[in-house]
Amino acid sequence: MYRGQSGMWAWLLHRITGLGVLLFLVVHIVDISLLGFGPAVYNEGIALFGTPVVRFVSLALIGALFYHAFNGVRIMLVDFVPKAASYQRIMFWTVMILTIVCFLPMAYFVLAPLFGVNTGNTASGM
Repeated sequence: MYRGQSGMWAWLLHRITGLGVLLFLVVHIVDISLLGFGPAVYNEGIALFGTPVVRFVSLALIGALFYHAFNGVRIMLVDFVPKAASYQRIMFWTVMILTIVCFLPMAYFVLAPLFGVNTGNTASGM
């Protein structure tokens, strides 16, 4: 039923994005734990979040979070609404469109500072 179809891709992407979110959680715990080594060490670690590489990684995380959340709702619908399974393809593409629509504005705010665009974000780093 799923081999090569949208259900298989939704399943695979859900696992991959879940691992990405888990990896972010580990990194977040490590960066918060830097506080225990003093403000200088913490500030040095946090300064990395403003670098281009970390901005692109953060953007990938944002995309993963959006997809994982929207696909989680799709999975709940398939599990709890009897007729939802027959709409797998439509729901998959709806998840993809919602992910892209939510992702694009975030991409602007994350990447614009790399090009000198002031987005009004006063937070340091990001």
